[in-house]
Amino acid sequence: MTLQTIERLESQIRGYVRSFPTVFESASGALLRDTQGRTFIDFFAGAGTLNYGHNNPRVVQSLIEYLQRNGVMHGLDTATTAKVQFLESFEANILKPRGLDYRVQFTGPTGTNAVEAAVKLARKKTNRSHVVAFTNAYHGHSLGSLALTGNQYYHDIAYGSHNNVSHLPFDGYLPDFDSSELLEKMLRDGSSGLPLPAAVILETVQGEGGINVASTPWLRRIADICKAYDVLLIVDDIQVGNGRTGKFFSFEHAGIRPDLICLSKAIGGGLPMSLVLISPEHDIWKPGQHTGTFRGNNLAFVAAKAVLEYWQDGPAFEREIDLLSRTIVNRLMDWSSRFASYGARVRGRGMVWGIEFPTADVASRISREAFQSGLIIETAGAEDQVVKLLPPLTIEVEQLDRGLQILDQAIEKVLSSFPPILKVADQSRPSKSPVVVAPMPVVNFANHAYPSH
Repeated sequence: MTLQTIERLESQIRGYVRSFPTVFESASGALLRDTQGRTFIDFFAGAGTLNYGHNNPRVVQSLIEYLQRNGVMHGLDTATTAKVQFLESFEANILKPRGLDYRVQFTGPTGTNAVEAAVKLARKKTNRSHVVAFTNAYHGHSLGSLALTGNQYYHDIAYGSHNNVSHLPFDGYLPDFDSSELLEKMLRDGSSGLPLPAAVILETVQGEGGINVASTPWLRRIADICKAYDVLLIVDDIQVGNGRTGKFFSFEHAGIRPDLICLSKAIGGGLPMSLVLISPEHDIWKPGQHTGTFRGNNLAFVAAKAVLEYWQDGPAFEREIDLLSRTIVNRLMDWSSRFASYGARVRGRGMVWGIEFPTADVASRISREAFQSGLIIETAGAEDQVVKLLPPLTIEVEQLDRGLQILDQAIEKVLSSFPPILKVADQSRPSKSPVVVAPMPVVNFANHAYPSH
């Protein structure tokens, strides 16, 4: 079995198969195996979908039992035992321990469906149409979400206008500049040209945008500004929620409470599932005003309930994530010192980390070299200049260590092949975001001091 069938029949739109050119046959935990018998450690995790690993045993067993008893597979938004049990588990394990009160809207099966629904509801609630997003934002590819996404690679004039969206600088985008002050000033000034928006939408850690981490003070100021001006705050937690930053919701570190939260990817335990959490006062939908055939994915409800079991003792699971994070950070501290002269910059939080290099060519070559040695790792950022670490939250320590070793060797090999000019290139460009490592002390990467949480 070869890739010729893919090349012959699948559209040119295919992406990841070009980065990882092999036919995968089986997967378990943090490991993938291809038809040639090769085993790969997975630091990609389905772009954050597989926080609990491939074919998580709890998920597999729950699905087998559900199918064997002829559980409802498709039910639109009818009530099923699978849906009821998921909602009860989500309330007991996620909402109540955090003192949160949200209504759950099930949307279509992908993250962009949640973003579209959240923005649509914010506009309906406020009777305003404008939305503020941020530089390097990534919110999806359907047309409404695409207008919020910053990277111009995904845009084309033929797709239509991007009216009713303004992009402001994300935290750290401009050195020594607090962009939250810009937002407040523009909302206060009737001549700024920025209409009073229905919503502000943000990721607390921009995953596809290059692992840009918003600081706690910035997030709190944005939340306060939204409240003061009656603007809804939407947090897109699709990639960096579900425990990825060390807590279930990425915004927990800042102690804020968004009006609307978008969840997808890992919430479904590996199956398609997407939802919006809505503060009760904003749940003004009329029956059927926003709908979709696959908003009731019962198999995903079953899988989601199974992975929520990890959060039955949330603090204990958070400590496990923190221990793995420390393993990563220890290696990153070494890399930041060894490769600083090459312009390498490191940032992240919990189990999502990025190593930025001056050019995309460096990052892409490191990804290819790692793949040849048995590690799957992708790139991110506006120019794909960031090597992005996204291992499962449940990865075994030995596998994590081995994957980091492979990545270390890949970086060494690739950087050794570049001319000396690279070593001094792009040194004037500031790091876009802080390294946040909770609860470790201040860490110094590439001559920049970053506070702990």
